[in-house]
Amino acid sequence: MTTAPDLRSPDIYNPDAYVGGAPHALFAELRRTSPVFWQDMPDQPGYWAVLKHEDVEYVSQHPEIFSAERGGVVLEDLDEERLQAMRGTLLAMDPPRHRAYRKPLVKSFTARVVGGMEGRIREICREIFAALPADVEFVHDVTSSLPTQVIGELMGLPQEDWDYIHRLAERNTSQQDPAIASPDDGYGPGAASREMVMYAVQFAMKRRVEEPREDLTTLILESEFGGKLMTDIDFGSFFMQLVTAGNDTTKTMLSAGLHALLTHPDQLAALRADPSLIPGAVEEILRWANPLHYFRRTAQQDVELRGVSIKAGDKVAMYYSSANRDEDVFEDPDRFDITRRPNPHLSFGFAEHFCLGVHIARLEGRVFFEELLATFPEIELTGEPKRLRSNLNNALTSLPVRLHR
Repeated sequence: MTTAPDLRSPDIYNPDAYVGGAPHALFAELRRTSPVFWQDMPDQPGYWAVLKHEDVEYVSQHPEIFSAERGGVVLEDLDEERLQAMRGTLLAMDPPRHRAYRKPLVKSFTARVVGGMEGRIREICREIFAALPADVEFVHDVTSSLPTQVIGELMGLPQEDWDYIHRLAERNTSQQDPAIASPDDGYGPGAASREMVMYAVQFAMKRRVEEPREDLTTLILESEFGGKLMTDIDFGSFFMQLVTAGNDTTKTMLSAGLHALLTHPDQLAALRADPSLIPGAVEEILRWANPLHYFRRTAQQDVELRGVSIKAGDKVAMYYSSANRDEDVFEDPDRFDITRRPNPHLSFGFAEHFCLGVHIARLEGRVFFEELLATFPEIELTGEPKRLRSNLNNALTSLPVRLHR
């Protein structure tokens, strides 16, 4: 029996509230009672949590009101060094700068260009699955490998560096979980980001004196962004976002997807009976277990949203985990349904910041599950999954399974 959420002191900031999964019951009650909700934070100014699908779209559509650049995209106010590094990423750019940096890359991420990668992605999946023992920890032994190899090949990274870069990406997105990014290991706040930026700076310096290759690194280094070439430091920040997003969110989608299917055996059976349902299943996985709970904006002017007065300078958080279960948009939103149509989830963002890598993510998801289900006629959970302690990243850290060939 599900108990009603305690609204006497609701707290959707506390990372501990997410270790059992997103607090969907609390989100649902707040959507009904306080859809633009003020949340306090320890030791810093609080923020407005935007919980309805329509309102998340509105905030996304109006960067002139809600800035990604002014305060960055995480709830915590960063020191100037970390904020400047974040502003070097597409995630934390406002127009017209965002459009100037995005435009040279768009042709490399179109559906047609990405579609040409299907054969290689399928080959990588088959190589990964062929080498697996029966009992595996699915998050790190399986789902980490595909996005690491894809982004490594896209960027032309040395193969011997792929695992190292993946570990940095994981630490970069897991700062609230001491089991992954512990200060005792030298990975306190911002450490992994700085290390990845410095790696990228050295990588860019080396590539500038080599023969150009047909890869994304060459495209970035040789393109003008806002009328000028990137410096090595600019490339470092840009690289950090592309590689982190390409690694960690895809790993999350794949592992969360298998978990959703294993805990909904009727949906898994339907998928095995009709593999043509896999593209729709990927979309439902993204809605049901979106990789990111929120992104932040900062109000640039006074504005009213659902009767709530938001002041210039206030933090505003767009909660995708709530918007993706909005009863006004999704029928029976807590049901996992691989045949859901339509499925206007917001897991890739919306408007100006719609995910540049959307076609790669969808292709990786489709091919991965096609090959997984074709290779293993039975997959079973063998232990309790564990989740990341994070109010930002909606990720599993462990998914023990047995694979039957």
